[in-house]
Amino acid sequence: MCSGKTIDLKELVPLFEEQLDRGKTVSFVPRGTSMKPMLGDGTDMIVLKKPGEKLRLNDVALYYRVETDKYVVHRVVGFEKDGSYIMLGDNNMQKERNIPMSDVVGVVTSFYHKGKMYSVNHPIYRLYCDFWYYTRPIRYAWRMAFPRRKT
Repeated sequence: MCSGKTIDLKELVPLFEEQLDRGKTVSFVPRGTSMKPMLGDGTDMIVLKKPGEKLRLNDVALYYRVETDKYVVHRVVGFEKDGSYIMLGDNNMQKERNIPMSDVVGVVTSFYHKGKMYSVNHPIYRLYCDFWYYTRPIRYAWRMAFPRRKT
């Protein structure tokens, strides 16, 4: 049974890496809104495996963000010439550049959204990835025209 306690990912990542190195998967409920609508804040779960040699376009990965000293779950939206990644949260507008493979902990293989399991290999999910990325400029313009009010 879950105690409902929130634990900083920095405390869990060494355990995750140990399990992933053994060829196992790990799952957890991420916090934050950067991956909405795919993942709700503290309500949906992701399943990770150890990444291969390289990530692919649209892979969702858990990685270490050096600038903020935090672990983040975002999507690969591009590649730098040096082989590092360009990452972006589905609900974000600003890309993160130069994420090296050495900072990647795991890659999402499936996720649970509103209690239903989704594989990242399912064709409908792949369509979602393309749709959400290519509508980013429209969503950005909408946010600029109609900013959210702080309550």
